Amino acid sequence: MPKYYQALLALILFLSAAFNTAAAGEILTWQDCVREAAKNHPDLIAATEEVKQSEASKKITASTLYPQVDGNVGASTAKTAGTSGSSTGDSYTYGVTGTQLVFDGTKTIQDVKSAGQNIVAAKQNFRFTSVTVRYRLRSAFIDLLKSQEMLRITEDIFNIRRGNLELITLRYASGLEHKGALLTAEADSAAAKYGISQAKREVEVAQRELTKEMGRTQLVPLEAKGNFKAKDTAREKPDFAAIAKNNPSLKQLLAKKNAAEFSLKSAYANYSPTLSGQAGANRSGSHWTPTGDQWNLGLTLSMPIFEGGLRLAQISQAEALLNQLRANTRSTQDGVVLTLEQTWAALEDAVDNAGVQEKSLTATEERSKIAQAQYAIGLISFDNWTIIEDNLVKAKKAYLDAQANVLLAEANWIQAKGEVLEYE
Repeated sequence: MPKYYQALLALILFLSAAFNTAAAGEILTWQDCVREAAKNHPDLIAATEEVKQSEASKKITASTLYPQVDGNVGASTAKTAGTSGSSTGDSYTYGVTGTQLVFDGTKTIQDVKSAGQNIVAAKQNFRFTSVTVRYRLRSAFIDLLKSQEMLRITEDIFNIRRGNLELITLRYASGLEHKGALLTAEADSAAAKYGISQAKREVEVAQRELTKEMGRTQLVPLEAKGNFKAKDTAREKPDFAAIAKNNPSLKQLLAKKNAAEFSLKSAYANYSPTLSGQAGANRSGSHWTPTGDQWNLGLTLSMPIFEGGLRLAQISQAEALLNQLRANTRSTQDGVVLTLEQTWAALEDAVDNAGVQEKSLTATEERSKIAQAQYAIGLISFDNWTIIEDNLVKAKKAYLDAQANVLLAEANWIQAKGEVLEYE
């Protein structure tokens, strides 16, 4: 073979290998997906910024407890007209003034404590967001695993159907089988081919879903690497009430309830007089720099007398919010416990069902091998044989569904426990 053709053949083989590698897509384990989502998922980024906002809000509230110092510099000119003529005068001034809150009935202190609880609530909201992101990411990962395996199964089914069609075609040509059997085999083969096309589209949709839940902005071919074995099956019935105490949605409500209690105390403290101290030092004069010294020092006491029921309404509002959060906390706690028991029961059912489906598939595969040999030598009819083959197809898909359902039930159980993205 000339060297030119050898080089061309080598190039074709190289491009073919590169295409096959690219078509296979990026291979990702579950931990790969977790690391990427933790860094890029927009919901987690938004929840992090919410925590920062609550921390800044507390600092803003607490700043009232510290001295407030302002500086000022001023310059002005004035013209005065009179019977004897007009005169112009300049004025310059600079100085500093400061105020310090001395007493406000602990209102500001209660507001600071309330803001601190709002930080706790924001952090629990971040945990809740992480729990939600983990569930969606895990579901997307399972969907891709399942769709990949379904594609493999549909290709196996197509090979079975194609082999059956070849066998029936030969038997029909030799007069051993009727035309209805041939047409049925052709329809089964066409359905199997359609199943492959459908499975490929499902893989693409699952890839898009996983891409989104990892926080990526561009879709590239992906391949999920993993198995269908659940780790957190909790075969012994756990203490649901104890687990519920760590749920971030419940902890978030508890923090909000605590914040509302401090806000109510702040509303009551608003009836107290406010005492503030002021001090200032200034220089003024008609020339720059001014040399005339001025200073002041004093206390200011203020107390509400009549505001049209404003503070009374604020107290009523704070009490109503606190009562609402108490009721919401109790309802959420009851709901979390119930959800835990429901998801645990569903997980146990899914695990048991997967075991049943595995045994059923093993039996159906063995029965299919026997039926294949029996049909080839004419010991069973086409109708009986095709029923057995259809059962094999159904058993393969049912077992895959059962395996995927175990992982999804496990994801539900982990979400109900309130476990975050980095769980495991």
